[in-house]
Amino acid sequence: MSPEGAPGRRRWEAATALPMSLANAEVLEEVRLRAMGQHGELSEVDLASAVRATGRVIGSASSTEMLRSLSDDIHGLGILERLAEVPGTTDILIDGRGRVWVDGSSGLHASDTAFSDPGQIRALAVRLAAAGGRRLDDAQPFADVSLGNYRIHAVLPPISTGGPLLSIRIKGSKNQPLDALVEDPDWLAALKAIVAAKLNVLISGGTGAGKTTLLSALLATVPANQRIVVVEDSAELAPAHPHLVGLQSRSGNVEGAGEISLEVLVRQALRMRPDRLVVGECRGAEVREFLAAMNTGHEGAAGTVHANSVIAVPARLAAMGALAGMDSAATALQAASALDVLVHLRRDPATGRRSPIQLGRLVLTTHGTLAVQLIHAQGSESADPEALTWFRERLDAAGERSPW
Repeated sequence: MSPEGAPGRRRWEAATALPMSLANAEVLEEVRLRAMGQHGELSEVDLASAVRATGRVIGSASSTEMLRSLSDDIHGLGILERLAEVPGTTDILIDGRGRVWVDGSSGLHASDTAFSDPGQIRALAVRLAAAGGRRLDDAQPFADVSLGNYRIHAVLPPISTGGPLLSIRIKGSKNQPLDALVEDPDWLAALKAIVAAKLNVLISGGTGAGKTTLLSALLATVPANQRIVVVEDSAELAPAHPHLVGLQSRSGNVEGAGEISLEVLVRQALRMRPDRLVVGECRGAEVREFLAAMNTGHEGAAGTVHANSVIAVPARLAAMGALAGMDSAATALQAASALDVLVHLRRDPATGRRSPIQLGRLVLTTHGTLAVQLIHAQGSESADPEALTWFRERLDAAGERSPW
């Protein structure tokens, strides 16, 4: 087989497809040729040896920067790695024209970094997906994968119009304590009491509101003698807890075989003796098993859902129930008896600060539909006296106290 067709060369070229302005082009080419013998599987030692083997004289500072650039392109995000390292960065987004957008504490803005060749974006996306055990090609043109401190979503043409799309979410600190996330002392006390009382909780919020980050911090406060089983589409939750096990869904192959859905994993999780069952994000038919589990004695369960407010959660639950073949009445009955409290998060567009702003309770109306009673809310919204009384009584029964 010719060098051009060797699998090692293809992997190496894909890994180094991004420009490295700080490195000498001739040296990099020699490093490429020498590294092909490693079949693309290069450690930091391999990279350093390849650079030294070129025989070129390189200053220590330049050599260090070159090795870092090579390492980023092979093991990290390539030229995007520097953007991800900026404090406060939460998302890096590449559009169809190759522009790179960054979101964080200063809001969404275009960066100075850009891609001139769509092939560079595709090569990076394919490599990242493969590193996370997912395929990304013309037959499977989208992928969602968790890789280290990043959650990566990629879409290839023709599904994406204009060019490859890449969305990278930078996860918060894995062990970020609840006290550091929630500044309001009353909200902090309420959330800790909810976990201690083993109430079933659903966290709602928009994209980037911090739902997963808050859920991870809440799980870290679960007593060490309780077993947590987490089910996720893409592994993200990593609370500082000694007894946590995780299950991750799997997409099917090009023929559609081999898929393992969240719905299946929730059923498997119930056979694993969970003290706390957690569904990272409820968004489909798995809601049926999730609600059923909470109605059969599984206390302290938790999950997240996309919604604009706690008031919008019933509609989201009804839609997910329909995907599971449940009518609205059945979904309402299950949800009202299964879920104890709803916590809604909001991200301040000016400061980027994420905080809980609503605490609610699901109830059945006389018409058999779901409604939400507010237990507590920030701003001008008024709490429902009946809901607040219920919340206090639930916490009192568990030996906890409500801050409101």
